[in-house]
Amino acid sequence: MDIHRDARGGRSIERADHSRVYVNRAGHGYVQRRFDYHGREFAGRSYYYHGRPYSVYYQRYGYRGVYLEGYAPAAYYAPAFYGWAYNPWVAPVPYAWGFVGAPWYGFYGGFFAPYPVYPTASLWLTDYLISQSLAAAYQERQDAAAAAAAQGGAPAAGGQVAMSPEIKQAVADEVKRQLALENAESQQGKTGDVDPNSSGLPRILAEVNAANPRVFVVGSALTVTDASGQECSLSEGDVLRLSAPPAQDATSANIEVFAAKGQECARGNTVAVDFTDLQEMQNHMRSNIDQGLQELQAHKGGLPAPPPSAAAAPTASAFASVAPPPDPNVADELKAQAKEADGAEQEVLAEAKTDSGGAGAPAAPAAPPAEIAAGQTVDQVTAAMGNPKQILKVGTKQIYVYPDLKITFVNGKVTDVQ
Repeated sequence: MDIHRDARGGRSIERADHSRVYVNRAGHGYVQRRFDYHGREFAGRSYYYHGRPYSVYYQRYGYRGVYLEGYAPAAYYAPAFYGWAYNPWVAPVPYAWGFVGAPWYGFYGGFFAPYPVYPTASLWLTDYLISQSLAAAYQERQDAAAAAAAQGGAPAAGGQVAMSPEIKQAVADEVKRQLALENAESQQGKTGDVDPNSSGLPRILAEVNAANPRVFVVGSALTVTDASGQECSLSEGDVLRLSAPPAQDATSANIEVFAAKGQECARGNTVAVDFTDLQEMQNHMRSNIDQGLQELQAHKGGLPAPPPSAAAAPTASAFASVAPPPDPNVADELKAQAKEADGAEQEVLAEAKTDSGGAGAPAAPAAPPAEIAAGQTVDQVTAAMGNPKQILKVGTKQIYVYPDLKITFVNGKVTDVQ
């Protein structure tokens, strides 16, 4: 197996059959298996949530030398339903959310408050998206604390800055764009192939400019680097705004922190985010919009009923006929695979510590000690130390491992020596 750790304590395990298991620091994750449709590579991720397994599907595609996995809806609605969700309703609708008494809402009450009435479905979907993200963020904190045997109740939120109406409107505008995009691609998706370049991250990056900024809602905890080279953390429900396209040869974007909870990346900071992470944020938005559309079509809890022309059941995507169903054993598989990966990592570390020097060879003259200092480049370090035994990639960091030394680089410069 091929094991990769990220800066937030998550672990991605690539297995010999090309399947992937991802487990984060809280023990949550997914099992991903590939499948093909019409010569295109897809992936089905099995998640386990609220006591049941479910699947989300993605189409893999290449962009600027990296491979991205863009969200692929398993079903599409009628055009009239997308139009009803996109355009203003006949009259504003009051709505009482059931999460008002939930622990996560009390914890993030200084950051987010839902609207009391909704003139459009896009605003309701915005609050649905943000509330789902914050509920996940709270659960991640609680489960990560339990996994680390932390003592006491919920951690203090501290210093939250409220999400302004301007920010929520920007998210709502992005929701409307995604609704229009899914409506446009629905005819292709029902009968054949969807070009991910026309509906995924490449389209967003091609269209973005100062007059047409694009917004992303963070869907999973992420460590990024700001303009000064310092690391900071983003978590579920934070909002990023992209106002300029990245350079033609870039594989990451410099993006503004538009809204963030306390003790994380400060609002207004510019941080570098990899394209893979931006694509995952768009995936997070689209999958939550589709879940919200299910709620809207069911029109429970006081939501208005869609008109008869919009009430038709969704139609399955063309690839759905060959897509794997949710893995019913995903919860057990996540635990078992994490345990197996623990054993594999310990075995590798034990081997690395084994002395491999030959006996009986005459001792070589002692070389002058190498001097390693903060700010040196990778080339300067390898010239002084030689090639490392191992190179670890952890988020935006690179760690060069020598027999008795670990050297950490950020943006190609030494930041720490141990």
